[in-house]
Amino acid sequence: MELLPEGKNFRLAQEDELPEILEFLSNFLPDALKFHQTLRTYLNDRVWDFYFYVSKEWPDQPVCLHFPGMTQTPNGRLYESFSVFCPLDRLECLELLEKEDVLIDWNQPIFLNFTHSDIMDRLEEFYQNIGTMEKVQGDIYVCSDTPSDQQLAELVPPEEVKIEELRKEHAQAIHELYPANDMEAVEVFERLITALPAFGVFSSGELAAWMVQSYYGAMFSMQTRPEYRRKGYGIHLAKCLTQIVRSRGYIPFVVIRPENDASQSLYHKLGFKKNYQTVRAILRPHERASTDD
Repeated sequence: MELLPEGKNFRLAQEDELPEILEFLSNFLPDALKFHQTLRTYLNDRVWDFYFYVSKEWPDQPVCLHFPGMTQTPNGRLYESFSVFCPLDRLECLELLEKEDVLIDWNQPIFLNFTHSDIMDRLEEFYQNIGTMEKVQGDIYVCSDTPSDQQLAELVPPEEVKIEELRKEHAQAIHELYPANDMEAVEVFERLITALPAFGVFSSGELAAWMVQSYYGAMFSMQTRPEYRRKGYGIHLAKCLTQIVRSRGYIPFVVIRPENDASQSLYHKLGFKKNYQTVRAILRPHERASTDD
């Protein structure tokens, strides 16, 4: 689909505007954290091709979008998925998004990546007469203090178990076990491993567990192969990546499902605290009854 320079209420931000938008978003941390660090990784590393839009009255009407919101959708259309941020005390400005009928076709399925729950609640209220939302909740845990100097037990046996940087050829195996692999393309994992911090625990040379920094700045995709679980590999990876992400100028954060007690406990040990709830959603319009001519 052709890139649109503007919609009804939004315009494509120019390259030289992006640092100023990043600075604006920094005033709304941690609520803007995911959108802020998506823009930051885009400026620094260009892991994926994103297109950032702001309201035509920006910043007086402080709503910003980026397309695509996810790297993989069923039809692969640029405007089929998006992410949105609006200051939580200005949610009335989301009316601009609700009335946007050029960039967004509300009568087609739409895929929203993790978005602040207050914003998603407003959109759900608007969307209920159009269709239904299939939602997945995630809590944002942020490490805002100096990473813990907690002493971890040594990986054993140390001559056989080591933490090493991932290589591009590991992307396929990682993607296969990633829980949301229907929404993120395997190509994005290849690019992440090439451009951003990505580490694995290798046991006798075999990849046992892994974790990478995402294009939206989070530490994500921590997975351990079933046969290597309960060996403490996860906390070693999380501590390693937390330190490296911070050293690169990012705020370390993770998205954890509310029912995932094990991950919550692990990150609490490393000094992470829950900041707010996000929601990932698929918006499906109601089927229209067919009529005879």
